[in-house]
Order: sequence, then C-alpha cells, then structure tokens
Amino acid sequence: MSVSALSPSRALGGVSGLLQVVSLLGLVLLLIKAAQLYLRRQWLLKALHHFPSPPSHWFCGHKWEYQEEGELPHLLKRVEKYPRACVRWMWGTRALLLVYDPDYMKMVLGRSDPKAHVTYRCLKPWIGTGLLLLEGQTWFQHRRMLTPAFHYDILKPYVGIMADSVRVMLDKWEELVSQDSHLEIFGHVSLMTLDTIMKCAFSQQGSVQTDRSAPPSPPASSASSPFRNSQSYIQAIRDLSHLIVSRLRNAFHQNDLIYRLTPEGHWNHRACQLAHQHTDAVIKERKARLQKEGELEKVRSRRHLDFLDILLFARMENGSSLSDEDLRAEVDTFMFEGHDTTASGISWILYALASHPEHQQRCREEIQSLLADGASITWDHLDQMPYTTMCIKEAMRLYPPVPVISRELSKPITFPDGRSLPAGILVSLSIYGLHHNPKVWPNPEVFDPTRFAPGSTRHSHAFLPFSGGSRNCIGKQFAMNELKVAVALTLLRFELSPDSSRVPVPMPVIVLRSKNGIHLQLRKLSDPDLAHHINYK
Repeated sequence: MSVSALSPSRALGGVSGLLQVVSLLGLVLLLIKAAQLYLRRQWLLKALHHFPSPPSHWFCGHKWEYQEEGELPHLLKRVEKYPRACVRWMWGTRALLLVYDPDYMKMVLGRSDPKAHVTYRCLKPWIGTGLLLLEGQTWFQHRRMLTPAFHYDILKPYVGIMADSVRVMLDKWEELVSQDSHLEIFGHVSLMTLDTIMKCAFSQQGSVQTDRSAPPSPPASSASSPFRNSQSYIQAIRDLSHLIVSRLRNAFHQNDLIYRLTPEGHWNHRACQLAHQHTDAVIKERKARLQKEGELEKVRSRRHLDFLDILLFARMENGSSLSDEDLRAEVDTFMFEGHDTTASGISWILYALASHPEHQQRCREEIQSLLADGASITWDHLDQMPYTTMCIKEAMRLYPPVPVISRELSKPITFPDGRSLPAGILVSLSIYGLHHNPKVWPNPEVFDPTRFAPGSTRHSHAFLPFSGGSRNCIGKQFAMNELKVAVALTLLRFELSPDSSRVPVPMPVIVLRSKNGIHLQLRKLSDPDLAHHINYK
C-alpha cells in the first residue's frame, strides 16, 4: 500500500527534477548566447569607433531609417553630414560601414574581398551560386568562360534584336495612349528587357511581349513554355526583391529554419519556384533544339557562341561539363541581371528626360538627324549620339540601377585618411550615396548632362553605375547598347512628360525601383498639337 502510494510522488519528483535541470541548462545556454552577443557588440563598437554615426538604439539600431520610402532621404542627410563614410547599425549586433567616397570605393573595389555573406546568402535560394555569388578561383573560371559571350562581334547583331523588342513595346504604348495618355512604364519596360535578354543570350524565338495568354500564377505543370511564364516570372522577381530586402532588415529572420516557417518564408519559396520554372523551361527548350539533326553542328561551327550555348558546351578545367545546378545558377543570375537592372535604368532615364524637356528635345533632334524615322538603328549609330549618351549617364548618376553593393573584409584595411578597419567588418558601398555626394558632384540633385561632356574630368571611382574593379558588371556594354536603343527609338516616337499627380519615390530593392511606379504622360510626335508645341520651342 505504502509503495504504491509513494510511486506517483516519486515520479512527480523525478519529472520536476528533470524540468529543473532542463530549465537550468536553458538558462546557462541563454546566458552564454547573451555573453556572445554582448562581446560581438563590444567588438563592433571598438572596430568602428573611428567612424561617426547618428544615435542608434542598443537593440533596434537605425531601424527607423529602413522605411522604404524614407531610406534614401536619410542616406543623403548622412552623406552631407559625415565625410566619406559612417556607421549604420542594422540591429544591436550587426553593423556595417556605409561608404560613399570615391577614394574609399577605389580601395575596397581594388581588393579581392568576398561579397558580404550575410547579405548575398539570401539570394542563393533564388539565383544559386552563379557568377554574382561565386568567389575565388571558381569565380575566375566562370568569368573567363563567359566573357566571350560579350565580345563585340556577338553584341553587334544584338542591336537589331533590341530595336525589334523596343518597337513592339512602343507599338503597345501607341494603342494604350490612344485611350489614356498616362502610363506606368516600369512593367512594360521590364517585359521588353526580358524579351531582349531571352532572344539575345538564350536563343529564344517568339516574343514574351506579344503573348497575351500568360496566366498570373501558372501551376507547376505549365512550365513547358518560357513565354507562358514570363509575366509570372517578372512578378516573382519583384516579390523576391522585396522579400529579400525585408529579410535583411529583420534580425529574427536570419536563421534559415525560422524564416522558412514564416509566411514571408513560404512566399519566398513559392516565388523561387516560379522563377525556376521559367529558367528551367528556357534551358529545356534550348537543349531540345540542340538535339535536332544538324542543329548541334551548326551551333558548333559559329565563330562566337551566345551565352546559353557557351554554358551548354562549357568544359571546366577538370574536363567535366557544368553540372545542372551550376548551369541553372548562371541562367538564373543572368536572366535576372540581364533584364531587371536594364529595366530600372531605362525607366529612370525616360523619367529624367520627361522631367527635363529641354534636354529631351535636344536628344531627340540629335537622334532625328542621325536616324531620320528610325527605320533602322545599327551598332555604328550608337557611338554617334554624344549628347544622348551624356543624358543617359547623368540619369544613371541620379538613379543608379544598382544602388548598393557589399563586401566583407577578408583582411584589415587602412583608408587614405588614416582610419582603419579589421577583417570581418561589413562594408556597404553606396553607389546612390556616391552619385549624390556634394563633395564629388557639385549641386548633385541638378540634372546636368555637361558633367559627362567629352573632355570633362572626374575621379576614376566617382561614377559607378556598373560597379568597378575586377568584379564590375560583365554585361555593361550590352546594357549601355540597350539603353541607347530604347531611349533613341522612344524619343523618335513620343514626347514624354512627368505625371505631376504621381511623382515616383525611389527605393532600393536590390535594383532601384519606385514605391509607386514610374508614371509618365506620352504624346505621339505625329499629333498636330505636339508638332506645334515642339516647333514653338
């Protein structure tokens, strides 16, 4: 009787003791973690003490600056107040040095520091370990392998393809402005640049712009055609850009397991699936075409291969072909970088010209004298529009397509002014801040194309729309060609003016987007009222 009566109490005592041990162990682990975080913060404070910073909260850091519509105004205040660089606290145990000085930029970009892992790892589920994320010897091998895809002999015939894609977009705009002259252009330009990169780099036939059957959210089984998925792909890229930036600003979303369990993590996973469906379809279709009799020999006989064919025929130094994972990573990387950055560039350039009609008209006159009605535009024309090129560069100064890049110092660095940083510090190279730095560009908010007039001088690292150093943009010539073609053909067809009721709000979301879209008012040049307006000016 006594034994049976004592057993439950003994069992309860055993459970209680176990809970006490677990609680004590948990408390010890919590204290150890707190000590690690404290020591990490103290190390950061010591490492960054040479550099100024606005007051920050010990836990939230400068979180109030991360509101998307307000981040860039805060940045410009920092650029004006703090010379060269300043500290930005993401939260209590993560800080970075924000750099916007050309001498600092030159030093960092001239080294071989890796991309900041804590930042760029969030891109990996989407674009894999392609050229953007690779480091060391593997990056060098891939860069050397892909460089021939951007040889000028390859780029020359692309000008005609670019022009065809732009004309399809402009034809659509003519239909739309006949009903309403106000138009949000970023979405249309994104579809056009996606059309261009698919035709130029991935040997695609047809046009994603004329496919009107693209469903908003295709099921997984519908990945048989890259054109059917194009609209969904563009939306997926837009979603991923916002999700990644949001994750980088949330201390609780840094752990992969925790992030996967959140609604944002599920959304990110679904968007990655949609993006991969698109690129998988592109690869599958190209492989299928190469299997056709005679096609393989025809491609091999070319003097220069396009981007996707280089990947498919590539042999790495150990003699093995690229794995399917490496292949898709490069396709995902260039599908994104080859259309989203140029879409940002073109959209903001058109907005800048719309906001400055005197420069727009001077560009138009230059292009009209060169191309007449624009029936044909060739490679040789692209170097014969100096004023238009000046305006394009000035617009990219004001609105750099990629507003920030990051590095993680692999060894200590000492800057020209004597201040230094140890290895392990994150350095955020603010291209937007550099381009708006009044110590580098006098009156930086003024649109002044003469800054880029022939013979003008500036610091070698004062203007970095395509980054700099050995890891500069491999496709910068391709991008500049596309910008020139798009601007030239658009100005031959339309007069652009801003929509005063919807002024765009720039926000850095991997590329420079607008919080509320980029809305313009378009009028065909053939309109009688417009002709009088232009002649009067």
